[in-house]
Amino acid sequence: MEDKKIIIIDGNSLINRTFYALPQLTTKDGIHTNAIYGFVNVLYKIFEDYKPDYITVAFDKKAPTFRHKAFDEYKAGRKKMPPELAEQLPILKEVLDAYRIHRVEIDGFEADDLIGTIVKFCEKQNIRPIVITGDKDALQLASDKTKVLITKKGISELEEYDEKGVFEKYGVTPKQFIDLKGLMGDKSDNIPGVPGIGEKTGTKLIKEFNSIENLLSNIDKVSSIKLRNKLEEYAQQAVLSKKLATIMVDVPVEMSLEEFEMKEPDTDKLLEIFNRLEFRKLMNKLQINNKDLIKQKNNIKTNVIHSIEEIKQLKQMIKNNKEIYFKIFSDGKDVRNDMIIGIHMLIDDESYFIHIQNCKEMVDVLKDIFEDMNIKKYGHQLKKDILALKRYNIFLKGISFDSAIALYLIEPTRKSYDIYDIAYEYLNENILREDDILGKGKKRISFYEVPIEKLIEYGFCVCSSVKNIKEIFEQKLKEYDLEKLYYEVELPLVEVLADMEFQGFMIDKEKLKKLGEVLDEKINNLTSQIFSEAKEEFNINSTKQLGEILFDKLGLPPIKKTKTGYSTNIEVLQKLYDKHNIIPKIIEYRQMVKLKSTYIDGLIAVINHTTNKIHSSFNQTVTSTGRISSTEPNLQNIPIKLDIGREIRKVFVPTNEEYLLLDADYSQIELRVLAHISCDPNLMEAFHEGLDIHTATASKVFDVSIDEVTSIQRSRAKAVNFGIIYGISDYGLSENLHITKKEAQKYIDEYFDKYKGVKKYMDNVIIEGKEKGYVKTILNRRRYIPELKSKNYNLRSFGERTAMNTPIQGSAADIIKIAMVKVYQELTSRNLKSKLILQVHDELIVEVHKDELEEVKDIVKTEMENALKLDVPLKVDMKIGKDWYETK
Repeated sequence: MEDKKIIIIDGNSLINRTFYALPQLTTKDGIHTNAIYGFVNVLYKIFEDYKPDYITVAFDKKAPTFRHKAFDEYKAGRKKMPPELAEQLPILKEVLDAYRIHRVEIDGFEADDLIGTIVKFCEKQNIRPIVITGDKDALQLASDKTKVLITKKGISELEEYDEKGVFEKYGVTPKQFIDLKGLMGDKSDNIPGVPGIGEKTGTKLIKEFNSIENLLSNIDKVSSIKLRNKLEEYAQQAVLSKKLATIMVDVPVEMSLEEFEMKEPDTDKLLEIFNRLEFRKLMNKLQINNKDLIKQKNNIKTNVIHSIEEIKQLKQMIKNNKEIYFKIFSDGKDVRNDMIIGIHMLIDDESYFIHIQNCKEMVDVLKDIFEDMNIKKYGHQLKKDILALKRYNIFLKGISFDSAIALYLIEPTRKSYDIYDIAYEYLNENILREDDILGKGKKRISFYEVPIEKLIEYGFCVCSSVKNIKEIFEQKLKEYDLEKLYYEVELPLVEVLADMEFQGFMIDKEKLKKLGEVLDEKINNLTSQIFSEAKEEFNINSTKQLGEILFDKLGLPPIKKTKTGYSTNIEVLQKLYDKHNIIPKIIEYRQMVKLKSTYIDGLIAVINHTTNKIHSSFNQTVTSTGRISSTEPNLQNIPIKLDIGREIRKVFVPTNEEYLLLDADYSQIELRVLAHISCDPNLMEAFHEGLDIHTATASKVFDVSIDEVTSIQRSRAKAVNFGIIYGISDYGLSENLHITKKEAQKYIDEYFDKYKGVKKYMDNVIIEGKEKGYVKTILNRRRYIPELKSKNYNLRSFGERTAMNTPIQGSAADIIKIAMVKVYQELTSRNLKSKLILQVHDELIVEVHKDELEEVKDIVKTEMENALKLDVPLKVDMKIGKDWYETK
C-alpha cells in the first residue's frame, strides 16, 4: 500500500512568491488580495495533484532566531515586507484556519526549522513529506522519502526534487548542499560564505572533499594557492556560514499526526471571507453559490427549425409570449457582408435553433418579430446581433436587457464581460466559451465552419445564462440606483453605436495614398541625412545597430544599458538631443515611420472594400470612466496637434457630394459639470453670464479686471482650470507652465481661495470615496477606487486624483451619451437621410444631407444643449465642412 503523504508549505515563501507573481488585486474597499488569491489557487493545485492525507503551513515569527544571535548581520539589509503584502498575511492565516489547515510558528525559529523538524518526524512515521517553497535552502531536506517542490515561473510551475534530483541538478547530495552554501554564501540572507567562491568552484571543492570541515582539515591539498589562501583567511566564516545555512530538524516542539490531518473546511466561514475578498471564482469552487438558479442543460431539448413554415409557427408563439432570449450566429466577415448562419431562441423555457444558413427569406420572415417594440428582446452583447440584422435591412427594436451592459455598470473596472465569466462567477456554471468552438489566433474559424450541434449547445448556453442572470443583475441595478442610467442611456446607446459602425466614415483613398507618398519621401530624406551623419548605412530600426553607431562610433555618452546592449528609447534620445545633429533626425524619423504605419498603412488596411468606408468598432464596456472607446481603427486618437494629423483628417469625407460634415462640440463641458457639482457661485456666475471662463478665472486669480487680463494670464488660468479637474499638483502645474513649484502652488492656492466651492467639493469627494470605496457621477455611475485606502503614497495620491476627476469626467461622458441617443432617435423618427457617424470625446460628427442642413443643425444643438439639466447652461459649438479637417 502506498505511504500516506503530508504537504508542508513554507507560508512566508509562498505568499511572497504569489504576491510578486500576480498583478495587484484589490477589493472595492482597498484591501490587497493578490497574494491570498494566488496562495489559495496553489492550495487547490496541490490538493488536486498530490491528494495529501496531512497538511501544515509554517510561518516565520518576527522575534530574532538563534542565527541572529550567532551572527548579528544575519538577514541584515533585507527589504522590509511591502505594506500591500503585510496586510494580507493575517487574512491568509484566517483563510487557512477556515480551511482547517494546521499552521505553525514559534518564536526563535524560522519556518525552515519547523519544516525540517516536521519532515524528520513524518519520515519516522513512514509518512512521505512533500515540502513546497520558493527557497532552495530546503533542498537539503530532500531524501528518498522527502520531495521538495520549488515554485518556478511565478506560481504556475513546481520543480520537483528528491535526493537523486538534487544530485543530478547540482552535482552534490542534499546534505552537501549545506556545505556548498557555506562556501558560496547567500546574499538574500546575508550569509557571507567565502568571498570569490561561486557555485562552480564551490561544487568542485565539495565533490572533492565532501564537506567544509574535511576541506579545511586538508587545505594543503587545494591546488590553487590563491584559493587556498582565501580558505585559510575565511575558514571560521565558512564554518559559521554552514551553521547559518543548516536547517534545524530537532526544534523542541510537541507534535502528532492527528493535528496535521486534512479536514473538511468551514464552508460558511470561507464563503464569508471569499465574499469579503470578492473571490467569486473561489466561492464557486465551494459549489454553493446560487445553486437554485442553475439549469440542467441536459434536461432541455432544443428544437431545430429548418423551414419557413416552421418559423411562421414559431412566430405565433413569440407574439403570445411577448419576450425572447436570443443569440445570432453570423460569419463575422464585416459589418456589410455578415451572413447569418443560425439564431438560437429561448421562449418560455422552450429552446429553438433556427438553421438559417444565409437564407435571406428565412431571416425576412422574422423581420416583424425583431422590429416589434412590444416584444422584449434579451441577450448578451446585443450590438453584434443588431449589426447582423442590419445586413438584412432589419432594425432590432424592443431591446430590454443586455447582460454585458448591465455588468459593466455594476462592475465597471472588469477586464472581461464575457458570458462565460458571467455564468461561472454568478451562476456557478461552466459553459462553453466562444474560443472553445472557434479556436484562437491563426487557427480561429468562423461560426459558419462550426458543426450545428456545437452551435446549438453554445446558443443554449448564452440564452439560458442571460435568462438566469437577468433577475440578479436587475436587482443590483436597482440597489445601486443605476436603473435610469441603464434603461434610458446605456441600453438605447447599444443601437446608436451599432448604427454608427454600420454607417462608417467615407475615406478619400487616393488622397490618403498621396499623403503616404509624402511621408515616404520625408522618411527617405531623413534616412539619407542620418546615413550622412553616421558616415555609413545601417538599419535605423535596429536598436543594436543604432546603439553601435551612436555610442561606439560617434562616441555619445550611453544613458542607459539593457541586457542586450545600449538603450535607444525616446527618453535616451531626448537627453542626447543637443549632443549631435543625428539625434533630432532620428527622433523625427521615428515619428514619421510611426505615423506612416499607424495612420496611412493602418487606415488603408481597414477600408471596407464594399463601402470604401472605415467602420470603426465603438466599445461601450472598456473604460472605467464611462467614455466610449474606438478601435480598429481608433478614430479618437488621430493627432490633431501635428501637421500630419490635420492632413489625415482631410481624407475623412462625406459619402458623396450631396452630404456635408457637421461637427458639434460641447464647450468646456467638464468645467460646466464642475460648476454644477461644486455649486461654486463664482464659477456658476461666469457661465450664466456667458463669460470666457479662462479669462474670468484669470481675473479672479490675478486680481485684475476682465479687460486687463493678458494672454499669458489667460493661458495660465486655462492650465489651472483644466489641471484642477484632474487634481493637478504644484509639480505638475509647474512642469506644464515651465514655472517654479512655489509659483505653481501660489496659483492653485489663489484658485481655491476664489473658488471655495470647488475646494470644498474636492475635499468632500475624497472623504466620500474613502468611506464608500467609490465615487459617483450625476447619474450614479460608480467607479470603485481602492487606491484611496492604499498605504503607498503614490497609489493613494493617484486614488485621490481619480476621485476628484471621475464624477466630472464620468458625468461629461453620461451627458454626451444622452445627447447621442437623443440626436439619433430624432434623426431616425423624422426619417432623415442625415446620420450620426462618429463620437470623439465631447464632440459628435453628423453626416448631413445638404437639403436637411438647417433642420439637423437645430436638432443637434437642441438635443445636445438639453441632454441633461444642469445648474449652468450647456453650450455647443458647431462647424460645417467638406471634410473632417474643415469642421475643426
